Amino acid sequence: MTAPTRAPAARSTQPSTSIRRVLRHPAENAETLESVALVVGAGAFVIGLAVGWIVFWGDDVPISGAGSLGQFAGVGGAAVAFIAFLLGRIVLRTPAPALRSHVDDGLEVSGARLHWFDVVALAVAHAVIVLLGWIGLADVLERSFIGAVVFTFPAAVLAGTAFAVTGYAVFLSAARLTPMLLSLVVAVFLVVGALAAMLSSSDPLWWQKNLSALGMTDDISSLAFNLTLIIAGAIVTIIARYGTANLPTSTPVEVRRRSIVRAMLALIGVLLACVGIFPVDEFFALHNTVATGMAVTYAVIVFALPRLVPSMPKVFVILGYVYVAVVVLLGVFFAIGYYNLTAVELVAGVLIFSWIILFLRNAGVIRPEAPADAARPAGDRDADPDAVGDPAGAPALT
Repeated sequence: MTAPTRAPAARSTQPSTSIRRVLRHPAENAETLESVALVVGAGAFVIGLAVGWIVFWGDDVPISGAGSLGQFAGVGGAAVAFIAFLLGRIVLRTPAPALRSHVDDGLEVSGARLHWFDVVALAVAHAVIVLLGWIGLADVLERSFIGAVVFTFPAAVLAGTAFAVTGYAVFLSAARLTPMLLSLVVAVFLVVGALAAMLSSSDPLWWQKNLSALGMTDDISSLAFNLTLIIAGAIVTIIARYGTANLPTSTPVEVRRRSIVRAMLALIGVLLACVGIFPVDEFFALHNTVATGMAVTYAVIVFALPRLVPSMPKVFVILGYVYVAVVVLLGVFFAIGYYNLTAVELVAGVLIFSWIILFLRNAGVIRPEAPADAARPAGDRDADPDAVGDPAGAPALT
């Protein structure tokens, strides 16, 4: 009697994710994409460690300020973020092996696509967020560890770590970018840029004038404020394309209506960029014209939306009316001297951009309206000549 022979163990048919395979097909699946992000982060760590060691050699490095660890992490991290974002978009264009899956690009939407200048604008936005984020964090730590310094090797390690976190996060942000994440990017970018301009302004009483006063000084706050508005305006034009891509376009009338909504949203982005291009102290009339035009364009979209997009959720339409009413009320408060112009501009800006973000979400869930026949009861519809069964409506025998 012989012992029963065991069946050979089943061999896995799934290919091993070697480094060579990951680098050759970085967007083959979620696992390879995550692996490439780790490789990007590791490469950024090595660069940050090596360059930081050279820059900080023999010095006790301050946490924030000129020549500090925070400044090095901010500037270097911004460069890493810019490159990592471009790499994240490039890997999505890498062809996958035959008969194998490929990570979908969240921005591959019918009726909208990214241009090269859109990618550059988004890369700059990520870089600025990283720059101001690391510098801001270093400033907070400086206030927490008063008088503390960092030795050369720990400073180099911390700089490398900052580069690694930046490269890993920004690479995945670029590769996993969706229309909804676009709106979050512009929101974070606006908040970070505005706060940086406020904190770095040489005029501590800028708020007594208006928000545009941040863009008319000769210090770094003016550059930060105006650059923030220009880049944010470019991103809003991207959102205008993606936010309207899912709107119903089954008839020529709907196509024309979608084009109108897209054009008006893009106009808001163009006018926002013009607010930064034309500072109020140099182009007073033009600056006020484009700023006012942005608010007027927003109000026109809100009131025209029920006609242009009849399938838009009614709750969102009503919310738009409420937003416009609040902006008008703020204008009245400013006219009677109850609010200053800065408060009006801040609240109006928050309302407009929150509305744009909500528009993007609501436009993504719109479903085309059902034809009239589909809405009628089944018994009232014409009989299907190909139907099997009794014409009177009795069930067919099988």
